[in-house]
Amino acid sequence: MKNIFSFDKRLGISVPLFTKEWKEYSESEQQDVLLLWENIRGGIPDRIKELEQLINRKQAQLSDEYDFSISCLLNSEIAELASTINDLWLWYRVNQNMSEKIHN
Repeated sequence: MKNIFSFDKRLGISVPLFTKEWKEYSESEQQDVLLLWENIRGGIPDRIKELEQLINRKQAQLSDEYDFSISCLLNSEIAELASTINDLWLWYRVNQNMSEKIHN
């Protein structure tokens, strides 16, 4: 079942990449996918905390930085990390319906 999930280096988690419609998977396959997703999804808040801590460190560096080019680089890195956090929240919330199927 792990072949349905692919590790996304930017997000730092595995995400589902379905090759067919959900209803085309057997009930057993669906349950396996849902259980694996529930485990992955449960780690998303921890991943977000890691990225937030990295943002905080970069912001601290930025507050003491006087070189304009380095400041620009730090700002860019902070923006990319914030974008990653946003995408992780989207995965966490949008795919909550997948996790709810486990309990139905």
